[in-house]
Amino acid sequence: MVNFKEIDISWTLFLDRDGVINKKLDNDYVKTINEFEFLPFAEESIAAFSNIFGRIIIVTNQQGIGKGLMTEADLMSVHQHLKNKIMLSNGRIDAIYHAPKLASENSSMRKPNIGMALKAKENFPAIDFNKSIMVGDSVSDMLFAENAKMKKVFISKEKNTPYLSVDSLADFYKLIIEK
Repeated sequence: MVNFKEIDISWTLFLDRDGVINKKLDNDYVKTINEFEFLPFAEESIAAFSNIFGRIIIVTNQQGIGKGLMTEADLMSVHQHLKNKIMLSNGRIDAIYHAPKLASENSSMRKPNIGMALKAKENFPAIDFNKSIMVGDSVSDMLFAENAKMKKVFISKEKNTPYLSVDSLADFYKLIIEK
């Protein structure tokens, strides 16, 4: 469990992308800027988190690349758009890591494996996984957090889970500031 009073700039916030920051597309992937749609209050929440956490990092499985449905350049364009919108909201994203391979390839970079967390720590040596929170909307995200020894926050309408569950990033922000 997270003691929210302990959170300060020495902490790192890891965020999944689809279903946490932006709307998921049913049986599809966000391949273009036009398909990218922020979830309600996601931009504002990330801007607010920018004043609380020392680092904000997105970790996202993107096997649409491995399936040939989009290119690395397509994904980079979407991610640059995301970062620009957050910056315009007075927030920041310090880094975005993605796993482009198919689930069947069992890449060390693909969640629930912790390759993206290790890459983040390599690029930001001050990251302490014991002082990191992963916010995700899938069991794979929660296992990623467990495997890296991070705190877990599950975005889900289902409240009967073994994880701290909230409805959205905005609700997670409210939890932090209310403590």
